[in-house]
Amino acid sequence: MKSEEIDRRPSPQRAIPDGGDGLFAPLTIREVTFGNRIAVSPMCQYSSDDGLANDWHLVHLGSRAVGGAGLVMTEATAVEARGRISPADLGIWADEHIPGLARVTGFIKQQGAVPGVQLAHAGRKANTARPWEGGGALPIAAPGWQPVAPSAVPFRSGDPTPVALARADLAAIVEAFAAAARRALQAGFQVVELHAAHGYLLHQFLSPLSNRRTDEYGGALDNRLRLTLEVIEAVRGVWPPALPLLLRVSAQDWAEGGWQVAESVELARRARARGVDLIDVSSGGVVPGAKVVIGPGYQVPFAATVRAEAGVMTGAVGLITEARQADAIIRGGQADLVLLARELLRDPYWPLHAARALGVATHPPVQYARAFG
Repeated sequence: MKSEEIDRRPSPQRAIPDGGDGLFAPLTIREVTFGNRIAVSPMCQYSSDDGLANDWHLVHLGSRAVGGAGLVMTEATAVEARGRISPADLGIWADEHIPGLARVTGFIKQQGAVPGVQLAHAGRKANTARPWEGGGALPIAAPGWQPVAPSAVPFRSGDPTPVALARADLAAIVEAFAAAARRALQAGFQVVELHAAHGYLLHQFLSPLSNRRTDEYGGALDNRLRLTLEVIEAVRGVWPPALPLLLRVSAQDWAEGGWQVAESVELARRARARGVDLIDVSSGGVVPGAKVVIGPGYQVPFAATVRAEAGVMTGAVGLITEARQADAIIRGGQADLVLLARELLRDPYWPLHAARALGVATHPPVQYARAFG
């Protein structure tokens, strides 16, 4: 599908909304309405066999829906088996993955939340052990595999050197993302997010620190954007016009010579023109040892810049822990969603507690009402 055809796809919610009543104001994107502006950020669980969702995923994601989040996102879900971060990652590269995921989405919807899936390919950061097993690169022999990347440059010294992807390989990866989106629809997801952040494959193409190519996919910004934009077009071409499409980016690499905020703004502009509805703004991850300046809400200014300069809705993530902090981000027009990660691991019911702290009526499941009366 040509990009100009994608530009004409229906998008009822193209304008950036105001903060409304803050954190607990509903948000409508295309034909999907989120009950509030709180999203469960994708968080790898390293708990799958052969990419299959199981009881852990049902309970983990279902608990956050019970807890009142408006959008519940899966972890980075691999579009190819070789695109997993670890052998225990969630997958969506085969039809066999659909039933387990459908069980999860069905429960999330029963709780009044919107289920979303993050489609991902780890590229050169694939083939690692689980964090509690050291997190290091696995041998390429079983249970590992050969990582791929834009260029034959390993993530860390001592990691297996990835194979540089050929032009024909890139077309297959674009199709893998589109096929994964088709399966996501069959599994009952209402939101797709494309993972172009944290040093994974699409980010590897965006950043000059990891992309050393000399063909039409490397060098100048237009070339480094090419694969991500092709993936967006392919996924938007199969993802229904009524349903939102999100893109997660790392606003900057936090390293000299790397990807910068101005480039993120340009990517956001072009992504919006191709049917992306919201940019989920994080940062870093493409090289080890980056000097990240961390503090409460440290990535919120990036989301605000992308929102203001690209004219697109954004999500803010990163050390957002307090109800009033999150509410101020929405009311101040810095972002349209807040995505929580560790805070929702610590407290699956954070949205219900935040509503009470802000003086907003809570709507817990009837089974839990006695605890929130």
